[in-house]
Amino acid sequence: MAKVVTTIMLPLLLFLLMFCISLNNGGRVHSLEESMVMLNHAQISRRHRQQQHSIQACILPDSRRKNSAIILEMKEQEECPPPEEEQQKIKIDYWKKRIMLDDLRVRSMQNMFQRIMSSNNQNLLSLEASKSSQIPLNLGQNFNILNYVVTLQLGNQKRTMIVDTGSDISWVQCEPCRSCYNQKESLFNPLTSPSYQSVPCNSKPCQTLHNTNQPIFCNKLNNYNTTCDYVVNYGDGSISMGELGTENVTLGDMSLNNIVFGCGRENKGMFGNSSGVLGLGRGPLSLASQGSDKFGGVFSYCLPFSMNGETSGSLVFGDEPLAFNNLTPIAYTKMVQNPFLPNHYMLNLVGIQVGVLGISIGYGREVVIDSGTVITRLPPSIYNMLKEAFLRQFKGYSRVPGVAILDTCLDLKGTQQVTVPNIRMIYEGEEGNNNNNAVLNVDPSGVLIIVREDGSHDLKFCLPFASLSYDHEVPIIGNLQQRNNRVIYDTKLSRVGFAKERCSFNGMVS
Repeated sequence: MAKVVTTIMLPLLLFLLMFCISLNNGGRVHSLEESMVMLNHAQISRRHRQQQHSIQACILPDSRRKNSAIILEMKEQEECPPPEEEQQKIKIDYWKKRIMLDDLRVRSMQNMFQRIMSSNNQNLLSLEASKSSQIPLNLGQNFNILNYVVTLQLGNQKRTMIVDTGSDISWVQCEPCRSCYNQKESLFNPLTSPSYQSVPCNSKPCQTLHNTNQPIFCNKLNNYNTTCDYVVNYGDGSISMGELGTENVTLGDMSLNNIVFGCGRENKGMFGNSSGVLGLGRGPLSLASQGSDKFGGVFSYCLPFSMNGETSGSLVFGDEPLAFNNLTPIAYTKMVQNPFLPNHYMLNLVGIQVGVLGISIGYGREVVIDSGTVITRLPPSIYNMLKEAFLRQFKGYSRVPGVAILDTCLDLKGTQQVTVPNIRMIYEGEEGNNNNNAVLNVDPSGVLIIVREDGSHDLKFCLPFASLSYDHEVPIIGNLQQRNNRVIYDTKLSRVGFAKERCSFNGMVS
Protein backbone atom coordinates (compact mmCIF):
# COMPACT_ATOMS: atom_id res chain seq x y z
CA MET A 1 0.00 0.00 0.00
CA ALA A 2 2.77 2.43 0.92
CA LYS A 3 5.73 1.85 -1.35
CA VAL A 4 8.71 4.14 -1.36
CA VAL A 5 10.90 4.62 -4.43
CA THR A 6 14.59 4.96 -3.62
CA THR A 7 17.67 7.04 -4.44
CA ILE A 8 17.65 10.78 -4.31
CA MET A 9 19.73 13.34 -2.40
CA LEU A 10 18.40 14.08 1.09
CA PRO A 11 17.67 17.81 0.62
CA LEU A 12 15.49 17.01 -2.38
CA LEU A 13 13.50 14.54 -0.31
CA LEU A 14 12.93 17.26 2.26
CA PHE A 15 11.39 19.54 -0.33
CA LEU A 16 9.49 16.68 -1.88
CA LEU A 17 7.72 16.09 1.40
CA MET A 18 7.36 19.72 2.44
CA PHE A 19 5.72 20.87 -0.75
CA CYS A 20 4.58 17.90 -2.73
CA ILE A 21 3.06 15.07 -0.69
CA SER A 22 -0.62 14.78 -1.48
CA LEU A 23 -3.36 12.19 -1.41
CA ASN A 24 -5.77 10.96 -4.03
CA ASN A 25 -7.75 7.83 -3.15
CA GLY A 26 -5.12 6.32 -0.91
CA GLY A 27 -1.91 8.02 -1.97
CA ARG A 28 -0.24 10.01 -4.73
CA VAL A 29 3.35 10.94 -5.48
CA HIS A 30 4.74 13.85 -7.44
CA SER A 31 7.66 13.45 -9.79
CA LEU A 32 11.02 15.06 -9.04
CA GLU A 33 10.45 17.51 -11.89
CA GLU A 34 7.12 18.63 -10.41
CA SER A 35 8.78 19.01 -7.03
CA MET A 36 11.55 21.26 -8.29
CA VAL A 37 9.12 23.49 -10.23
CA MET A 38 6.95 23.98 -7.14
CA LEU A 39 9.97 24.58 -4.92
CA ASN A 40 11.34 27.23 -7.27
CA HIS A 41 7.97 28.98 -7.42
CA ALA A 42 7.70 28.94 -3.64
CA GLN A 43 11.18 30.40 -3.18
CA ILE A 44 10.59 33.20 -5.70
CA SER A 45 7.19 34.06 -4.20
CA ARG A 46 8.56 34.12 -0.69
CA ARG A 47 11.49 36.39 -1.62
CA HIS A 48 9.10 38.77 -3.34
CA ARG A 49 6.85 38.95 -0.29
CA GLN A 50 9.78 39.53 2.03
CA GLN A 51 10.91 42.45 -0.12
CA GLN A 52 7.44 43.98 -0.38
CA HIS A 53 5.92 43.43 3.07
CA SER A 54 6.56 45.45 6.20
CA ILE A 55 5.62 44.58 9.77
CA GLN A 56 2.06 45.60 8.85
CA ALA A 57 1.80 42.31 6.98
CA CYS A 58 1.43 40.68 10.39
CA ILE A 59 -2.04 42.20 10.54
CA LEU A 60 -4.27 40.10 8.34
CA PRO A 61 -6.76 41.60 5.87
CA ASP A 62 -10.15 42.84 7.00
CA SER A 63 -13.06 40.47 7.37
CA ARG A 64 -15.37 39.79 4.48
CA ARG A 65 -19.08 39.09 4.27
CA LYS A 66 -20.63 36.34 2.17
CA ASN A 67 -24.40 36.64 2.46
CA SER A 68 -25.08 36.15 6.19
CA ALA A 69 -21.59 34.86 7.06
CA ILE A 70 -18.52 36.78 8.18
CA ILE A 71 -15.19 35.38 6.98
CA LEU A 72 -11.81 36.10 8.57
CA GLU A 73 -8.52 35.09 7.02
CA MET A 74 -6.66 32.54 9.12
CA LYS A 75 -2.96 32.03 8.51
CA GLU A 76 0.17 30.37 9.73
CA GLN A 77 1.56 33.90 10.17
CA GLU A 78 4.20 33.19 7.54
CA GLU A 79 3.00 36.43 5.96
CA CYS A 80 4.86 38.26 8.72
CA PRO A 81 8.45 38.79 7.59
CA PRO A 82 10.98 36.99 9.84
CA PRO A 83 14.11 38.73 11.11
CA GLU A 84 16.74 39.36 8.43
CA GLU A 85 19.11 36.73 9.79
CA GLU A 86 16.38 34.05 9.59
CA GLN A 87 15.11 34.80 6.10
CA GLN A 88 17.51 32.40 4.39
CA LYS A 89 17.11 29.60 6.92
CA ILE A 90 14.77 26.66 6.35
CA LYS A 91 13.34 25.79 9.72
CA ILE A 92 13.18 22.03 10.02
CA ASP A 93 14.06 21.59 13.67
CA TYR A 94 11.43 24.06 14.92
CA TRP A 95 9.14 21.06 15.38
CA LYS A 96 11.02 19.71 18.38
CA LYS A 97 10.78 22.83 20.53
CA ARG A 98 7.20 23.57 19.57
CA ILE A 99 6.14 19.97 20.20
CA MET A 100 7.68 20.09 23.67
CA LEU A 101 5.63 23.22 24.38
CA ASP A 102 2.56 21.50 22.98
CA ASP A 103 3.18 18.59 25.34
CA LEU A 104 3.16 21.00 28.29
CA ARG A 105 -0.24 22.29 27.17
CA VAL A 106 -1.65 18.76 26.93
CA ARG A 107 -0.27 17.79 30.33
CA SER A 108 -1.87 20.84 31.90
CA MET A 109 -5.18 20.02 30.19
CA GLN A 110 -5.05 16.45 31.48
CA ASN A 111 -4.34 17.71 35.01
CA MET A 112 -7.29 20.10 34.72
CA PHE A 113 -9.55 17.33 33.39
CA GLN A 114 -8.61 15.07 36.28
CA ARG A 115 -9.20 17.79 38.88
CA ILE A 116 -12.59 18.67 37.42
CA MET A 117 -13.76 15.07 37.09
CA SER A 118 -12.53 14.14 40.56
CA SER A 119 -14.30 17.16 42.05
CA ASN A 120 -17.51 16.47 40.12
CA ASN A 121 -17.43 12.80 41.08
CA GLN A 122 -17.44 13.83 44.73
CA ASN A 123 -20.34 16.21 44.05
CA LEU A 124 -22.28 13.45 42.30
CA LEU A 125 -21.75 11.11 45.24
CA SER A 126 -23.09 13.78 47.58
CA LEU A 127 -26.12 14.32 45.35
CA GLU A 128 -26.83 10.59 45.19
CA ALA A 129 -26.61 10.33 48.96
CA SER A 130 -28.90 13.28 49.50
CA LYS A 131 -31.47 12.07 46.98
CA SER A 132 -31.39 8.42 47.64
CA SER A 133 -17.95 36.60 8.62
CA GLN A 134 -14.91 35.05 7.14
CA ILE A 135 -11.59 36.26 8.38
CA PRO A 136 -8.10 35.14 7.39
CA LEU A 137 -6.58 32.45 9.54
CA ASN A 138 -2.87 31.64 9.56
CA LEU A 139 -0.43 29.32 11.29
CA GLY A 140 1.66 31.29 13.77
CA GLN A 141 5.17 30.25 12.78
CA ASN A 142 6.34 33.85 12.67
CA PHE A 143 4.80 34.39 16.09
CA ASN A 144 6.92 31.45 17.31
CA ILE A 145 3.94 29.14 17.73
CA LEU A 146 2.35 26.31 15.78
CA ASN A 147 -1.15 27.58 16.38
CA TYR A 148 -3.39 29.65 14.14
CA VAL A 149 -4.17 33.33 14.35
CA VAL A 150 -6.76 35.78 13.08
CA THR A 151 -6.88 39.56 13.15
CA LEU A 152 -10.02 41.29 14.37
CA GLN A 153 -10.90 44.74 15.63
CA LEU A 154 -11.21 45.19 19.38
CA GLY A 155 -12.69 48.61 20.01
CA ASN A 156 -10.70 50.91 17.75
CA GLN A 157 -7.58 48.70 17.63
CA LYS A 158 -6.70 45.66 15.52
CA ARG A 159 -5.46 42.59 17.39
CA THR A 160 -3.93 39.34 16.09
CA MET A 161 -4.98 36.50 18.39
CA ILE A 162 -4.55 32.73 18.71
CA VAL A 163 -7.71 30.81 17.82
CA ASP A 164 -8.42 28.36 20.64
CA THR A 165 -11.53 26.17 20.82
CA GLY A 166 -10.13 24.63 24.01
CA SER A 167 -10.55 27.74 26.17
CA ASP A 168 -13.27 30.29 26.88
CA ILE A 169 -11.83 33.58 28.08
CA SER A 170 -10.60 35.82 25.26
CA TRP A 171 -7.87 38.20 26.36
CA VAL A 172 -5.23 40.57 25.05
CA GLN A 173 -2.23 42.21 26.66
CA CYS A 174 -3.14 45.66 27.97
CA GLU A 175 -1.48 48.88 29.01
CA PRO A 176 -0.31 49.54 31.61
CA CYS A 177 1.32 46.14 31.75
CA ARG A 178 3.16 44.98 34.82
CA SER A 179 4.65 41.91 33.15
CA CYS A 180 4.07 41.19 29.46
CA TYR A 181 5.81 39.03 26.87
CA ASN A 182 7.00 40.56 23.61
CA GLN A 183 4.36 40.87 20.92
CA LYS A 184 4.49 42.18 17.36
CA GLU A 185 1.62 44.64 17.76
CA SER A 186 1.35 47.45 20.28
CA LEU A 187 -0.36 46.72 23.58
CA PHE A 188 -4.10 47.33 23.73
CA ASN A 189 -4.77 50.64 25.45
CA PRO A 190 -8.25 50.73 27.05
CA LEU A 191 -7.89 54.44 27.84
CA THR A 192 -7.89 55.31 24.13
CA SER A 193 -10.99 53.25 23.36
CA PRO A 194 -14.28 55.08 24.01
CA SER A 195 -16.24 51.80 24.06
CA TYR A 196 -14.17 50.00 26.72
CA GLN A 197 -15.74 49.47 30.14
CA SER A 198 -14.43 47.67 33.22
CA VAL A 199 -16.58 44.83 34.55
CA PRO A 200 -17.69 45.40 38.20
CA CYS A 201 -17.10 42.63 40.68
CA ASN A 202 -20.80 42.25 41.53
CA SER A 203 -21.84 41.94 37.86
CA LYS A 204 -23.37 38.95 36.10
CA PRO A 205 -20.25 38.29 33.91
CA CYS A 206 -18.06 38.20 37.01
CA GLN A 207 -20.42 35.78 38.71
CA THR A 208 -20.52 33.66 35.53
CA LEU A 209 -16.74 33.46 35.59
CA HIS A 210 -16.85 32.39 39.22
CA ASN A 211 -19.44 29.70 38.43
CA THR A 212 -17.12 28.15 35.83
CA ASN A 213 -14.49 27.43 38.50
CA GLN A 214 -12.23 30.27 37.34
CA PRO A 215 -10.60 32.22 40.16
CA ILE A 216 -11.72 35.85 40.48
CA PHE A 217 -10.59 38.70 42.70
CA CYS A 218 -12.11 42.05 43.46
CA ASN A 219 -9.84 45.04 43.03
CA LYS A 220 -11.11 48.21 44.67
CA LEU A 221 -10.89 51.19 42.33
CA ASN A 222 -12.44 53.71 44.71
CA ASN A 223 -14.78 53.75 47.67
CA TYR A 224 -17.72 52.46 45.64
CA ASN A 225 -16.60 50.32 42.69
CA THR A 226 -14.46 47.25 42.30
CA THR A 227 -13.20 45.57 39.14
CA CYS A 228 -13.48 41.85 38.46
CA ASP A 229 -9.94 40.53 38.15
CA TYR A 230 -9.42 37.18 36.45
CA VAL A 231 -6.69 34.57 36.34
CA VAL A 232 -6.39 32.11 33.46
CA ASN A 233 -3.77 29.57 34.47
CA TYR A 234 -2.92 27.04 31.78
CA GLY A 235 -1.16 24.81 34.29
CA ASP A 236 2.22 24.68 32.52
CA GLY A 237 3.41 28.09 33.63
CA SER A 238 1.41 29.94 30.97
CA ILE A 239 -0.82 32.49 32.60
CA SER A 240 -2.86 35.62 31.96
CA MET A 241 -3.96 37.88 34.80
CA GLY A 242 -5.82 41.15 34.63
CA GLU A 243 -9.25 42.71 34.74
CA LEU A 244 -12.41 41.76 32.90
CA GLY A 245 -13.74 44.42 30.58
CA THR A 246 -16.32 44.81 27.86
CA GLU A 247 -15.53 46.01 24.38
CA ASN A 248 -17.04 46.07 20.92
CA VAL A 249 -15.63 43.42 18.57
CA THR A 250 -15.88 44.11 14.85
CA LEU A 251 -15.82 41.28 12.30
CA GLY A 252 -16.13 42.91 8.89
CA ASP A 253 -19.44 44.76 9.01
CA MET A 254 -20.71 42.66 11.92
CA SER A 255 -20.40 44.34 15.29
CA LEU A 256 -20.64 42.39 18.54
CA ASN A 257 -21.24 44.92 21.29
CA ASN A 258 -20.17 44.67 24.93
CA ILE A 259 -18.21 41.46 24.57
CA VAL A 260 -16.59 40.38 27.84
CA PHE A 261 -12.84 39.79 27.53
CA GLY A 262 -9.72 39.87 29.65
CA CYS A 263 -7.44 42.90 29.74
CA GLY A 264 -4.21 41.14 30.65
CA ARG A 265 -1.75 42.98 32.89
CA GLU A 266 0.51 40.00 33.68
CA ASN A 267 0.99 37.41 30.97
CA LYS A 268 3.61 34.81 30.23
CA GLY A 269 3.90 31.47 28.51
CA MET A 270 3.21 29.76 25.20
CA PHE A 271 1.67 32.64 23.27
CA GLY A 272 4.56 33.45 20.94
CA ASN A 273 4.39 37.04 19.71
CA SER A 274 0.61 37.15 19.33
CA SER A 275 -1.49 39.73 21.17
CA GLY A 276 -3.55 37.19 23.10
CA VAL A 277 -6.06 34.37 22.82
CA LEU A 278 -9.47 34.24 21.11
CA GLY A 279 -11.49 31.78 23.19
CA LEU A 280 -14.06 29.83 21.15
CA GLY A 281 -14.92 27.12 23.69
CA ARG A 282 -18.41 26.03 24.77
CA GLY A 283 -18.43 28.09 27.98
CA PRO A 284 -20.77 31.08 28.42
CA LEU A 285 -18.00 33.70 28.23
CA SER A 286 -16.38 32.48 25.00
CA LEU A 287 -16.77 34.65 21.90
CA ALA A 288 -18.65 31.77 20.26
CA SER A 289 -21.24 31.85 23.05
CA GLN A 290 -21.46 35.62 23.51
CA GLY A 291 -21.95 36.23 19.79
CA SER A 292 -24.15 33.20 19.19
CA ASP A 293 -27.34 35.17 18.49
CA LYS A 294 -25.57 37.28 15.86
CA PHE A 295 -24.19 34.39 13.81
CA GLY A 296 -26.67 31.66 14.63
CA GLY A 297 -24.47 29.63 16.95
CA VAL A 298 -22.38 28.32 14.04
CA PHE A 299 -18.71 28.94 13.32
CA SER A 300 -16.18 27.00 11.29
CA TYR A 301 -12.59 27.05 10.12
CA CYS A 302 -10.28 25.65 7.51
CA LEU A 303 -6.73 25.41 8.87
CA PRO A 304 -4.11 25.86 6.15
CA PHE A 305 -0.79 24.11 5.85
CA SER A 306 1.94 26.21 4.32
CA MET A 307 5.60 26.12 5.12
CA ASN A 308 6.12 29.07 2.76
CA GLY A 309 3.15 31.32 3.55
CA GLU A 310 1.48 30.70 0.19
CA THR A 311 -1.97 29.83 1.50
CA SER A 312 -4.48 31.14 3.97
CA GLY A 313 -7.39 29.52 5.68
CA SER A 314 -10.56 31.07 7.00
CA LEU A 315 -12.56 31.42 10.18
CA VAL A 316 -16.24 31.78 9.30
CA PHE A 317 -18.96 33.02 11.65
CA GLY A 318 -22.38 31.94 10.41
CA ASP A 319 -23.95 28.98 8.64
CA GLU A 320 -23.46 29.98 5.02
CA PRO A 321 -22.47 27.13 2.66
CA LEU A 322 -21.41 29.62 -0.04
CA ALA A 323 -18.63 30.76 2.30
CA PHE A 324 -17.05 27.30 2.13
CA ASN A 325 -14.93 25.73 -0.61
CA ASN A 326 -15.51 22.15 0.51
CA LEU A 327 -14.64 19.39 -1.96
CA THR A 328 -16.76 16.73 -0.25
CA PRO A 329 -20.21 16.88 1.35
CA ILE A 330 -20.32 17.89 5.01
CA ALA A 331 -20.80 14.92 7.34
CA TYR A 332 -21.88 15.63 10.91
CA THR A 333 -21.21 13.90 14.20
CA LYS A 334 -23.06 14.75 17.39
CA MET A 335 -21.34 16.56 20.23
CA VAL A 336 -21.03 14.43 23.33
CA GLN A 337 -22.58 16.03 26.39
CA ASN A 338 -20.03 15.35 29.11
CA PRO A 339 -21.24 16.79 32.44
CA PHE A 340 -17.69 16.87 33.77
CA LEU A 341 -16.25 18.83 30.82
CA PRO A 342 -19.16 20.95 29.55
CA ASN A 343 -16.94 23.71 28.13
CA HIS A 344 -15.11 21.45 25.67
CA TYR A 345 -16.19 20.15 22.29
CA MET A 346 -16.32 16.39 22.71
CA LEU A 347 -17.00 13.78 20.01
CA ASN A 348 -17.28 10.00 19.91
CA LEU A 349 -14.39 8.44 17.96
CA VAL A 350 -15.45 4.96 16.77
CA GLY A 351 -12.59 3.99 14.46
CA ILE A 352 -9.42 4.89 12.57
CA GLN A 353 -8.40 3.71 9.11
CA VAL A 354 -4.76 3.67 8.02
CA GLY A 355 -4.56 2.88 4.33
CA VAL A 356 -6.61 -0.31 3.97
CA LEU A 357 -6.17 -1.25 7.62
CA GLY A 358 -9.03 -0.51 9.99
CA ILE A 359 -8.97 0.03 13.75
CA SER A 360 -12.27 -0.46 15.55
CA ILE A 361 -12.86 1.28 18.89
CA GLY A 362 -15.95 -0.71 19.87
CA TYR A 363 -18.62 1.60 21.24
CA GLY A 364 -16.27 4.53 20.72
CA ARG A 365 -14.14 6.83 22.83
CA GLU A 366 -14.95 10.38 23.87
CA VAL A 367 -12.34 12.80 22.50
CA VAL A 368 -11.84 16.57 22.70
CA ILE A 369 -11.36 18.40 19.39
CA ASP A 370 -9.13 21.40 19.98
CA SER A 371 -7.64 24.02 17.63
CA GLY A 372 -5.10 25.06 20.29
CA THR A 373 -3.40 21.66 20.61
CA VAL A 374 -1.01 20.75 17.79
CA ILE A 375 -0.40 16.98 17.99
CA THR A 376 -3.26 14.51 18.40
CA ARG A 377 -2.99 12.48 21.63
CA LEU A 378 -4.54 9.03 21.89
CA PRO A 379 -4.80 6.52 24.75
CA PRO A 380 -1.93 3.97 24.67
CA SER A 381 -4.19 1.10 23.59
CA ILE A 382 -5.49 3.01 20.55
CA TYR A 383 -2.18 4.70 19.72
CA ASN A 384 -0.31 1.37 19.65
CA MET A 385 -2.79 0.00 17.11
CA LEU A 386 -2.38 3.14 15.00
CA LYS A 387 1.41 2.90 15.18
CA GLU A 388 1.40 -0.76 14.17
CA ALA A 389 -0.88 -0.09 11.19
CA PHE A 390 1.27 2.87 10.13
CA LEU A 391 4.54 0.90 10.30
CA ARG A 392 3.05 -1.88 8.21
CA GLN A 393 2.85 0.65 5.37
CA PHE A 394 6.63 1.16 5.57
CA LYS A 395 7.98 -2.39 5.75
CA GLY A 396 11.63 -2.60 4.84
CA TYR A 397 12.56 0.85 6.13
CA SER A 398 14.48 1.42 9.32
CA ARG A 399 12.97 2.98 12.42
CA VAL A 400 15.06 5.59 14.21
CA PRO A 401 14.82 6.97 17.77
CA GLY A 402 11.93 9.34 18.27
CA VAL A 403 11.97 13.05 19.00
CA ALA A 404 10.29 14.42 22.14
CA ILE A 405 6.80 12.88 22.31
CA LEU A 406 6.99 11.45 18.76
CA ASP A 407 8.18 7.84 19.05
CA THR A 408 7.36 6.55 15.56
CA CYS A 409 10.05 7.86 13.22
CA LEU A 410 11.65 6.49 10.07
CA ASP A 411 14.94 6.81 8.21
CA LEU A 412 14.02 7.54 4.59
CA LYS A 413 17.42 8.72 3.39
CA GLY A 414 17.95 8.07 -0.28
CA THR A 415 14.23 7.98 -0.96
CA GLN A 416 12.95 9.62 -4.11
CA GLN A 417 9.19 9.22 -3.79
CA VAL A 418 6.90 8.51 -0.88
CA THR A 419 3.31 7.33 -0.94
CA VAL A 420 1.72 8.49 2.27
CA PRO A 421 -1.02 6.24 3.69
CA ASN A 422 -4.39 7.85 4.05
CA ILE A 423 -5.49 8.21 7.69
CA ARG A 424 -9.22 8.59 8.31
CA MET A 425 -10.64 9.34 11.75
CA ILE A 426 -14.20 8.02 11.99
CA TYR A 427 -16.79 9.54 14.33
CA GLU A 428 -20.24 8.35 15.29
CA GLY A 429 -22.98 9.72 13.04
CA GLU A 430 -25.66 12.11 14.25
CA GLU A 431 -28.20 9.37 14.83
CA GLY A 432 -25.75 6.79 16.15
CA ASN A 433 -25.94 4.97 12.82
CA ASN A 434 -22.63 3.41 11.80
CA ASN A 435 -23.66 3.74 8.15
CA ASN A 436 -23.84 7.50 8.62
CA ASN A 437 -20.50 8.09 10.33
CA ALA A 438 -18.59 11.35 9.92
CA VAL A 439 -15.04 11.03 8.64
CA LEU A 440 -12.13 13.43 9.16
CA ASN A 441 -9.64 12.76 6.35
CA VAL A 442 -6.22 13.67 7.73
CA ASP A 443 -4.17 15.79 5.34
CA PRO A 444 -0.75 14.30 4.38
CA SER A 445 0.92 17.09 6.39
CA GLY A 446 -0.73 15.51 9.44
CA VAL A 447 0.46 12.00 8.59
CA LEU A 448 4.22 12.47 8.16
CA ILE A 449 6.43 15.36 9.29
CA ILE A 450 10.15 16.07 9.11
CA VAL A 451 12.08 16.66 12.33
CA ARG A 452 15.75 17.43 12.85
CA GLU A 453 17.42 17.16 16.23
CA ASP A 454 19.28 20.24 17.45
CA GLY A 455 22.88 20.17 16.26
CA SER A 456 22.27 17.25 13.91
CA HIS A 457 22.05 17.08 10.12
CA ASP A 458 20.02 13.87 10.18
CA LEU A 459 16.36 14.16 9.26
CA LYS A 460 13.69 12.01 10.79
CA PHE A 461 10.30 11.35 9.27
CA CYS A 462 7.77 10.94 12.06
CA LEU A 463 4.14 10.06 12.55
CA PRO A 464 2.75 13.21 14.23
CA PHE A 465 0.48 11.41 16.69
CA ALA A 466 1.45 10.71 20.30
CA SER A 467 0.38 8.46 23.13
CA LEU A 468 -1.08 9.64 26.39
CA SER A 469 0.40 8.20 29.55
CA TYR A 470 -2.68 6.26 30.62
CA ASP A 471 -5.75 4.81 28.97
CA HIS A 472 -8.13 6.74 31.24
CA GLU A 473 -6.82 10.14 30.11
CA VAL A 474 -8.88 12.25 27.71
CA PRO A 475 -7.84 11.97 24.02
CA ILE A 476 -7.35 15.26 22.13
CA ILE A 477 -7.59 15.79 18.37
CA GLY A 478 -4.99 18.46 17.51
CA ASN A 479 -4.88 21.05 14.75
CA LEU A 480 -2.20 19.24 12.73
CA GLN A 481 -4.70 16.48 11.95
CA GLN A 482 -7.48 18.99 11.13
CA ARG A 483 -5.64 20.83 8.37
CA ASN A 484 -7.21 21.34 4.94
CA ASN A 485 -10.65 20.35 6.23
CA ARG A 486 -13.69 22.49 6.89
CA VAL A 487 -14.55 21.88 10.55
CA ILE A 488 -17.98 23.22 11.49
CA TYR A 489 -19.13 23.81 15.08
CA ASP A 490 -22.93 24.01 15.25
CA THR A 491 -23.66 24.80 18.88
CA LYS A 492 -27.41 25.20 18.35
CA LEU A 493 -27.85 21.68 16.93
CA SER A 494 -24.99 20.31 19.07
CA ARG A 495 -22.96 18.81 16.23
CA VAL A 496 -19.60 19.08 14.48
CA GLY A 497 -19.19 18.66 10.73
CA PHE A 498 -16.23 17.68 8.54
CA ALA A 499 -15.58 18.17 4.83
CA LYS A 500 -12.40 18.10 2.79
CA GLU A 501 -11.39 21.58 1.66
CA ARG A 502 -8.36 23.27 0.15
CA CYS A 503 -7.91 26.19 2.49
CA SER A 504 -7.83 29.32 0.38
CA PHE A 505 -9.03 32.65 1.68
CA ASN A 506 -8.19 34.30 -1.62
CA GLY A 507 -10.63 32.03 -3.41
CA MET A 508 -13.54 33.58 -1.54
CA VAL A 509 -15.46 36.53 -2.89
CA SER A 510 -16.82 39.40 -0.87
